[in-house]
Amino acid sequence: MSFATLSDVLQPALKNGYAVAGLVTLGWEDMRAFVAAAEAEECPVILQAGPGCREHTPLPVLGKMFRHLADEASVPVVAHLDHGYTFEDCKIALDSGFSSLMFDGSRKPLQQNIDETAAIVDMAHNAGISCEGEIGFVGYDDGEASAGTDPAEAAQFARETGVDAMAISVGNVHLQQDQSGGLDEERIAAIQAVTGVPLVIHGGSGVPADQRGRLARTTHICKYNIGTELRMAFGSALRDAVNSDPDRFDRVQILKDTHDPVMQAARNVLRALKG
Repeated sequence: MSFATLSDVLQPALKNGYAVAGLVTLGWEDMRAFVAAAEAEECPVILQAGPGCREHTPLPVLGKMFRHLADEASVPVVAHLDHGYTFEDCKIALDSGFSSLMFDGSRKPLQQNIDETAAIVDMAHNAGISCEGEIGFVGYDDGEASAGTDPAEAAQFARETGVDAMAISVGNVHLQQDQSGGLDEERIAAIQAVTGVPLVIHGGSGVPADQRGRLARTTHICKYNIGTELRMAFGSALRDAVNSDPDRFDRVQILKDTHDPVMQAARNVLRALKG
C-alpha cells in the first residue's frame, strides 16, 4: 500500500464517519507493533514522532524507519511529525521523508500562529504532503493548563492557514493516565459549525473510549492522538519480560516479548475508532 499523507486518510474518515489513530511512537518496537495492529484491523494508521521520540532518534533515521514500515505494510501508513515547534523542525521532517507535518504554534498569539502555520502549510503542500495545525492550547496533566479553542478563532485559523487538519482544545489534556476526563461536546459542535476541516484531538488517552468512538462517528473529529496508554502497555510488557527471567540479558530477546501486548493494546484503540 502506498505511503500515505494525512489528507489521504482523513478525508475518507470525514466523509464516512470514523477516525484514524495517530499513535505516538518512541522506537522500532512500538512502531512495528502499531503497523501490525493496523494490518490486523485492516485500517490506516498514523505513526507519530513527537519531541520525546526525536530526542532519542534523529528525524532522518525516523523517516527511513517509517517509510520502510509503510512500504511493507498492507494498509496506508502516514509518517507524521507531531508537535513541530519551528519551521526548521518541519523542514527537516519534510527532507527526511515524512508525509505529514504538525506545526504547533498554539502557545503564540493568534496572528503569529496563523502566519507561521500558513508558511509551513505552503511548504508542505508544495512538496505534496499534508499539514496539521493547532488552535487553542492543549495542556498537560499536572502541568500547563489548557486554553480552550474559541470557535471564531478556529474558523479564522482554518480559513487563513489552509491546514489539512486542525487540533483543538476541548477538554483534552496530554499525558493523562486514566480516562476520567471527557470532551466538551458543545464546544466541538460550535467549532465544526464554522469550519469543515477535519478535527484532531491530542491527549486522546484521557478521553473515555466510548466517547472517542461515538464522536468519531458523529462529528468532524477524524484523528485521535494516542500515546500515554500505549506507553503504559509497553512499560508493563517490558517489566513483565525483564522480571520473567532474571538471567536474560539480551535486549533483543527481551524486547520481542513486548510486541504482542503492545499490538493488542493498539488493536483495541484502532477498533474503537473504525467506521
